[in-house]
Amino acid sequence: MDTSAIILAGGFSSRFGQDKGLVQLANKPLVKHILDVIGFTVDEVMVVVSSKVQAENYARVIGLNVKVLVDTEDMHGPLVGALTGFQEAHGEYSLLLPCDTPFISRDVLSLLRELCRDRTAVIPRWPNGYIEPLHAVYRTKTALEAVKNALSEGELNMRSIVDRLISVRYVSTLVLQQLDPELRTFFNVNAPLDLRKAESMLRRLNR
Repeated sequence: MDTSAIILAGGFSSRFGQDKGLVQLANKPLVKHILDVIGFTVDEVMVVVSSKVQAENYARVIGLNVKVLVDTEDMHGPLVGALTGFQEAHGEYSLLLPCDTPFISRDVLSLLRELCRDRTAVIPRWPNGYIEPLHAVYRTKTALEAVKNALSEGELNMRSIVDRLISVRYVSTLVLQQLDPELRTFFNVNAPLDLRKAESMLRRLNR
């Protein structure tokens, strides 16, 4: 198996009062917008949540072809979710994504995956140096070891994976802009205002 997709959905948004991935955008949960984009580009898809209750809620909406995994550690956070996903992924490479970015570009993801040959990871980077470790492709086994080492040393930041990897390729968002001119791929729905913006963006896209 070549490529797995890991969608991190373990967080709970107090601003929405529910899991962000299940918030409705155009009568469809945010996580479904992502699944609809990546479904035909990878060999397996997993959604990682932090509790059995969440797993039951997601299982109702995401379909039979998607695995729902519950975090294997008592701690919470994206690093723990990444650990769970990397442990279960069968693909040589894993695409790591958040659950609240409904406008991810299939072209951008395909490019990142293509560039990951002979690299431990391919990660988007903004001109100011900020990186996007949750919109990245990783060599699964190497990333799994990096996550284990980070957690064993008490680190919970996603950057701690990257710091433990060698041969990482960074791709400028200026390059990605050629495929996704407005860089909608990185637009997160974190609050009700963001949801209204997403609705407006979707209307423009559907014109």
